[in-house]
Amino acid sequence: MSSPDADALLILARAAGLSLATAESLTGGALTSALVAVPGASESLRGGVVAYAVDVKRTVLGVPGALLDDPGPVSREVAQAMAAGARRVFGADVGLATTGVAGPEPHGGQPPGTVWIAVDVEGEATARLLHVDGGRDDISGAAIGAVITLAREALAERVARA
Repeated sequence: MSSPDADALLILARAAGLSLATAESLTGGALTSALVAVPGASESLRGGVVAYAVDVKRTVLGVPGALLDDPGPVSREVAQAMAAGARRVFGADVGLATTGVAGPEPHGGQPPGTVWIAVDVEGEATARLLHVDGGRDDISGAAIGAVITLAREALAERVARA
């Protein structure tokens, strides 16, 4: 079953003639799944990478090792590099990325509920920090909703400028 937000994002992408790709860590493929649930998603969605392990962020998505070391895997810089990596890997116009800590233990020096999301539209990246209460599903769900909203905002802004 598709969500209205995912539907709206894909409608915007189609209208703008833009393709999408995802790079996910803490959401483990659920973001891509939310987009795939929308009928006609294949018109805009090129694919997704689940880069759950830190070394996969580096080897597959091209996130610089120096960023993974400092400021660390749960950071603005890494989220933006993941979104750019998704664009590169899939030859897409827009990359969406999620990285964070679903818990129950801290990761990368960050407490559970710390999430960074990023959207890269043709090389112009935007990121947001979230602090989410709840369990793993709550944190993942909040990240998915937030990155879809951020992508919708970025695409609407781009369309308005065109």
